[in-house]
Amino acid sequence: MPMSTLASDAAPARPVGRRPYETRRTFAIISHPDAGKTTLTEKLLLSGGAIEMAGAVRSKGNGRRAKSDWMDIEKNRGISVTSSVMTFEKEGINFNLLDTPGHSDFSEDTYRTLTAVDSAIMVIDAAKGIEAQTKKLFEICRLRDIPIITFVNKVDREGRDPFELLDEIEAELALSVAPMVWPVGQGGLFKGCYDLTKNDFLFAGSDRTQHYAGGLDDPALKAALGESAYAGFRDAAELAAEGYADFDPEAYRQGHLTPVVFGSALQNFAVDRLMDFIAEHAPEPRPQPSDKGPVDPSEDKVSGFVFKVQANMDPKHRDRVAFVRFCSGHFKRGMKLDHVRSGKALAVSNPIYFVAQERALTEEAYAGDVIGIPNHGTLQVGDTLTEGENFRFTGLPAFAPEVLRRVRLEDSMKLKQMRRGLEDLAQEGLVQVFRPTIGSDWIVGVVGPLQLDVLASRIAGEYKADVTFEPVQYNVARWIRSDSEQKLKDFIRENTMNVVRDRDGWPVYLCKDDWDLRYITGKHKDIAFDATREIVQGGDGGK
Repeated sequence: MPMSTLASDAAPARPVGRRPYETRRTFAIISHPDAGKTTLTEKLLLSGGAIEMAGAVRSKGNGRRAKSDWMDIEKNRGISVTSSVMTFEKEGINFNLLDTPGHSDFSEDTYRTLTAVDSAIMVIDAAKGIEAQTKKLFEICRLRDIPIITFVNKVDREGRDPFELLDEIEAELALSVAPMVWPVGQGGLFKGCYDLTKNDFLFAGSDRTQHYAGGLDDPALKAALGESAYAGFRDAAELAAEGYADFDPEAYRQGHLTPVVFGSALQNFAVDRLMDFIAEHAPEPRPQPSDKGPVDPSEDKVSGFVFKVQANMDPKHRDRVAFVRFCSGHFKRGMKLDHVRSGKALAVSNPIYFVAQERALTEEAYAGDVIGIPNHGTLQVGDTLTEGENFRFTGLPAFAPEVLRRVRLEDSMKLKQMRRGLEDLAQEGLVQVFRPTIGSDWIVGVVGPLQLDVLASRIAGEYKADVTFEPVQYNVARWIRSDSEQKLKDFIRENTMNVVRDRDGWPVYLCKDDWDLRYITGKHKDIAFDATREIVQGGDGGK
C-alpha cells in the first residue's frame, strides 16, 4: 500500500521476514479538549513525512489550517468534531493514525473509531493532569483491552510536578506507569527531554539530539546542562527510574502498564521518540470479534468492517466515503467483496487512503489498514465485507441520545434538501434521526448540544437548507424489543404517540424523564428498554 507521499506509486519497504500485516500500526489519539491532540497529530504526520508543514490549531496564517481538521466548523472553532484517518509510512512501518474528537459531545464517533484500532496514545496536559473526557475515553479503551501510551504534553510551559502526574495516572486509571522520556526543567527553565532508556538528550531550542554513553553519570551531560540544572534533573531521573515499574512489553500490550513520554507537541519534543515507540512496541493487527468467533489477521481471505461513514468530504462531488478497517487477507484494487448485509457482491474499483482531506488511490491493503470506499449509500456503519464468507463483525455500538429536538425548516421549498441532509448525516453517525408514527415532524437525537450546531452548519453548507431546533416534551429515548413479537406490536400500538423509528427502522420509545421510564418498564416486564444497541448491518428494524 503506497503511503510515503501522496504522489508515490512504489510499495513501501518492508522489514525482511515479516508478513505484510505485521508492519501495520493502527492507533488512535485520545484526550480531553485542548490537551494538544490535534497538534500532536500534525507533528506525527510531519515526522512521518506525510506533510511538509504542521499546522497548529492556534497558530496564524497558513499554519493555522490543521491538516487533520478539514471541516469549516473545525477550522473556525479550533476543535475536532469528526474522526480523521491519516496513513503514512516510515522506515518500513505503515502507520494508520485515527485522530478522534476530544469533545464529549462527539464521544459516540470516538467510541466507534476505537473499535478499529489496536492501540492508543493518551495525551495529557502537563498543567491539568487527568481530565474528565480523558478518563471516559480511557475506560472505553480498557473495555476493549486497547494498550495505551501516555504522552504528557506541554512540558515546555509551567505545569505540575512530573511525579505528581505519574502518581495521578496510577491512582485515577489503576495503571502501572513506566517513565520513558523525562523533562529537564519546566516552563522558563525547560532545557529539553532525556530518554531514560536510550540515554539520549533532546535539546530545547534546537533539533539536536545527543547520545550520552555514560548515561546520567556522563560528565558531558553535566557540562551541557549546567551544574544547577543537572543536579536536580539527575536526582529526579534516578527516582523516576527506580520508583516506578520497568517497561514490560507484555504488560503494556495487555493493558496493565502505560509507558509515559514527557514532551511538547508544539515544540516537537519527544514526538519522534513517541513514533519510534509505536513502531517498535505497539501491537500489530489483533484478532477482531465476529459472530463466528475471532477473525485472525493471518487468515488468507479478505475481511473488513465499516466503522465510519463520512458524507461530503469533497463537496464538489457530493461523495460518501465508507471507512473500512481490514481484518484479514490481502485486498487488491478491483476485487469483488461480498456485502454481507445485502448479500450482493461489491466491486471496489476506487479504494483510497487519506492524509486528512487529501486522498490517493491505493492498489492494495492488508489487515490493519484503513481505506476509504466511495459509494452512494450502499455501505453503512457496521457493514461487513468478506471474500465469499458469511459472518459479521461485532462490537460497534449505538448509544441512546441525551438531547432530543424537533427539526424546523426555515424554507419549506427546501424540504428535499433537508431530508437528504438528515438521512446522510444520520448514516454518518453524527446524529440520530427519528420518524414519528403520527405526524411529519422529524426529531433528532444527539449526545450533546454542540452536535446540533454542527448539524445546522453542515446542512446549511452542504445541502443549502437552513434548519433550527425546538424543544420537545421528551428527554429520554430507549430502543425497545421483546422475545414476543406480538407483545412488542401490542406495546407499539398502545403507545403510538411515544414510539418513533430510527434510521434503520428500529422502534424507539420516547418519554419525559427517568421517572416515566421507570414507570413504563415496571408496567411492561416483557419489553426490554435498551440504552445501547449494537449496529448490525443496518438491521431489519424489528419490523
